[in-house]
Amino acid sequence: MELRGASTLVTGAASGLGLATAARLIERGCSVILVDLPTSGGDDVAGKLGTAARFSPADVLDSEALQIVLDVAERNGPLRAVVHCAGRGGDRLRILDKEGQPGDFDSFTEVVRVNLFGTYNVLRLSAARMAANDPVDGDRGAIVLTASIAAFDGQIGQTSYTASKAAVHGMTLVAARDLASQQIRVNTIAPGTFDTPMLARLREDIRMDLAATVPHPNRLGEPADYAHLAVSVLENQYINGETIRLDGAIRMPPR
Repeated sequence: MELRGASTLVTGAASGLGLATAARLIERGCSVILVDLPTSGGDDVAGKLGTAARFSPADVLDSEALQIVLDVAERNGPLRAVVHCAGRGGDRLRILDKEGQPGDFDSFTEVVRVNLFGTYNVLRLSAARMAANDPVDGDRGAIVLTASIAAFDGQIGQTSYTASKAAVHGMTLVAARDLASQQIRVNTIAPGTFDTPMLARLREDIRMDLAATVPHPNRLGEPADYAHLAVSVLENQYINGETIRLDGAIRMPPR
């Protein structure tokens, strides 16, 4: 897919993986709608990225707000690319606590709601807009979702997070097959231990220990690594229905 001049949309774009992806798309000559929560500071971020960026606030679970965001994106032309980075971390709750009591059900459902239902909401609404596009070089559009290596190597205390991210991985091939008749590609990136605001809350010694477990390169992943892959996946027409681990060959231990 030729990205220069394309209208694109990135969720979770006020920081971390989403911000890096938006910046790289702008470097490629795209106009980018930055989607994040109203409290995210997205307006300031868009101002720093320049005239090719515009912030449009929305919760990914809010279908009406997302429709408005998609309307804004289409003012720049047919929506050709979506990268969905918005989500939340897990609750780090055991299935049974130290007293043998069951884990909090509401906490589990909230993690799954944001990470899975939010992903599906962005997928279905974006695909509906792309399906109305005229094909260009065989594609009407391309969508990149975000899972996690927790989908494959979930650790103790990650039941809710792993369930949500494994489900995103699970729907990737189905979505790609489903939307093939519309000439829309769907892929997923599963990042490993990345230096994002979520990880920044950890103590420096814990961050260093995490970095030391990555075989090569022996460091935390950087948002630019994710952005590089996301844009490459959008551009490469023959990548479809794939979940790509982006993790420096790490395999997470049980805890």
